[in-house]
Amino acid sequence: MKIAQIVCAFPPYAGGIGQSAYRLGEILSREHQVSTFTLAPAKEKNPKKPEAKQKIIFMRPYLRSGHGAFPIFLPFRLLSFDLIYLHYPFFGADALILLLSRLRRKQKLIIHYHMDTPALPGLKKILALPSRLILPKLVKKAEKIIVSSRDYADSGHLAKTARLYPEKIKAIPFGVETDIFRPKISSGTSKVAKQAAALVNFVNRRFIKRGGHTLLFVGGLDQAHYFKGLNILLQAMKAITSSVTLNIIGTGELKAQYEEEAKSLGLSNKVNFLGRVSEDDLIRQYQNADLLILPSINEHEAFGLVLIEAMACGVPIIASRLPGVRSVFEDDKQGYFCEPGNTRDLAEKIDRLCQDENKRQAMGKAARSLAEDKYGWEKIADQILDEFSGNK
Repeated sequence: MKIAQIVCAFPPYAGGIGQSAYRLGEILSREHQVSTFTLAPAKEKNPKKPEAKQKIIFMRPYLRSGHGAFPIFLPFRLLSFDLIYLHYPFFGADALILLLSRLRRKQKLIIHYHMDTPALPGLKKILALPSRLILPKLVKKAEKIIVSSRDYADSGHLAKTARLYPEKIKAIPFGVETDIFRPKISSGTSKVAKQAAALVNFVNRRFIKRGGHTLLFVGGLDQAHYFKGLNILLQAMKAITSSVTLNIIGTGELKAQYEEEAKSLGLSNKVNFLGRVSEDDLIRQYQNADLLILPSINEHEAFGLVLIEAMACGVPIIASRLPGVRSVFEDDKQGYFCEPGNTRDLAEKIDRLCQDENKRQAMGKAARSLAEDKYGWEKIADQILDEFSGNK
């Protein structure tokens, strides 16, 4: 079957939607002919495409704002495909897909619904208004709507659709390569490996971590990712009583603003802005971290890919208690939930784990187990291929 995957962002752009679309396109390419249409990075003339089985087509429409665009010729390029796989949101392109669906009624449509779009800032709020009108028509046309969790579908903009067309909603979480994202020291099966791991953990608990803990934040520092709540984490750093250092991975036009905020809070010696890093360096940062923090502020955060990446590396997590996010892990088992926007609650949860090393170690092991049992990409691949196999 010929599948056209439509997504607003794609590697080399760093972001959860693009990263997951890349992996899903690779999975579908095992059984189908997949072409991915996506926006070219705005400031790169010749972006390097990732190695892929899927065909990647970078579009450069004249009408564009951030990750929204109106690629007017896109419908003509999609006429030969059997199925359109739209990753929502993609403002502008969604209108063209709806138009195409009216012209080619036999062409199938599957929507991968990544997130609601509440409280968009500035001009983007106005640009998103047409999409609010288009979405109900799109979901009515779609044969299936894939979401990361049923909790998110039932709690947000899809709630009405979930009630009217429950058979359309397919809950499939995102996945992680657990053989790549893994703890620094594997417990292994050999006696020597287990003894080595036990010794390192003992030294870690008794001596090293008495000198401080390393917190990690991973997310875009651009306007598109304003909802990640980095400013909340910076403010919480002032209230943390434990000795901690915060490493921040990510880049974007707001980086200088966050750096200035950290400086104004007197955190310059406690906060490190590491910028964009390679996947190998990202994994090392996860492995060396004591806690991964995701302090998102609203329903723009539907899942949190960084959560399962950190868990796969055996790192406990603290995340905002939001629809969708609250279904990723179990509170007080792999980590803690905190109330969105509540700096005091976030600081208290960080202190709680920094002051209980045995608890933190146990949560790390539970996190790794959950990642292996539920979020391995091969398990997700079976679910995705099953959903598309009925459309051959």
